[in-house]
Amino acid sequence: MAVERRTQPLERFWPYAEQPEDPTPEELAALDPDLHAALFGPRDLPFSITLVFPRFDGDSYPRAVELARQAAEYREVGSGDQFRHRARFFVGNALQLHALFELAGNQPGSEVLIDDRPIPYARELWLPLVWFLLLR
Repeated sequence: MAVERRTQPLERFWPYAEQPEDPTPEELAALDPDLHAALFGPRDLPFSITLVFPRFDGDSYPRAVELARQAAEYREVGSGDQFRHRARFFVGNALQLHALFELAGNQPGSEVLIDDRPIPYARELWLPLVWFLLLR
């Protein structure tokens, strides 16, 4: 028994949106540092500390977001419960990092990244070393 087709398939069917061949700057910024180094070589960035923090309740949240947006690099990543603010600071911005850490650093879910990597004792060892820069 032969099946009769009622519709003719299109010769060209591509249901996906056209994607650019080159990654966008936002996609490159979101890459894991090790993957970025493997694909494109190491980044030419100075030493940096990134403070990552979620939304939190309190009067200090708007000020924390304002300080984070003044960082050398600022991004918002994730959505819902996984939403995070990422603020990267370089050595010359130790005062701004300290001000932001005082507001958002002790919130549950906050992280301190050294050159975009979670390093053991980043909060307990590396940040106090940076605070010494404030004494100058």
